Amino acid sequence: MPVTPFVLRDKVALVTGGARGIGFATAELLARRGASVVVVDLDAAAAAHAAAQIGDGALGIGADVTDRGAMQRAVATTVERFGGLDVVMANAGLASRVTTMRAMSSENFDRVFDVNTHGVVETVQAALPEIVRRRGHVVVVASVYAFVNGVGAIPYAMSKAAVEQLGRALRLELVRHGASASTAYFGFIDTEMVHRAIDQDPLAKEMLATLPRPLRKRLKPAEAAAAVVAGIEQRKARIIVPRRWIPMSALRGVLGPILDAQQERHAATQAVIARLDERADEEQATTA
Repeated sequence: MPVTPFVLRDKVALVTGGARGIGFATAELLARRGASVVVVDLDAAAAAHAAAQIGDGALGIGADVTDRGAMQRAVATTVERFGGLDVVMANAGLASRVTTMRAMSSENFDRVFDVNTHGVVETVQAALPEIVRRRGHVVVVASVYAFVNGVGAIPYAMSKAAVEQLGRALRLELVRHGASASTAYFGFIDTEMVHRAIDQDPLAKEMLATLPRPLRKRLKPAEAAAAVVAGIEQRKARIIVPRRWIPMSALRGVLGPILDAQQERHAATQAVIARLDERADEEQATTA
């Protein structure tokens, strides 16, 4: 059964990781489109502040996306306040300091994978009854790391590949209900997470420099948000920003093995990896 275009006016939307960055920019734009917005963030004060900035009756809720009960309560509060839930964007996520699998702490690995994968699952599962009931829309946030080599960021890349599979399958499952789902793939967006994970880490910047220059260009969170909101309104299957990553996604089966083989032989890449391999004794903070 084909889905129909989605009008956001008078709809209700919940965005996790909504206190800043892409999440906040998307929540703000959804409100401008006429939706009632719920901002969910691990930091309850930040969620409340973001909701106050958005105005128009926006609601801020503090919740850990990996906590099933907390997400169920967030959805229940949303329904009680606004009468239902039409859109959910599972956006909350973490990145770890770049390092090799050998040097990475198991605690960091588990935390990144838990938030980025199980956090999305808990968010979606809590929201699905309402999404089906109201023929709504789900956005799960993957990354270009779902289809490019995740060297130096293995748990992040693994989690985003898992989210891609969730989004693709969920879209097919929702068709019969008149609901829909998008998978959002972001490249490098100018967020606090990127600043802390890349800009403040010389080795991360060196690793990034091994990518072709056009793929390193960053977009502002507002540009990513505009693509997400347009994707919701059009019930798109895939939202890829910057758009220059679309060919990489489409040709991943061909380009992936070629680029992997090149990186095996690329001296600069191997030199950075050797230095990342020495980070076992360094602090390995995660960034949101």
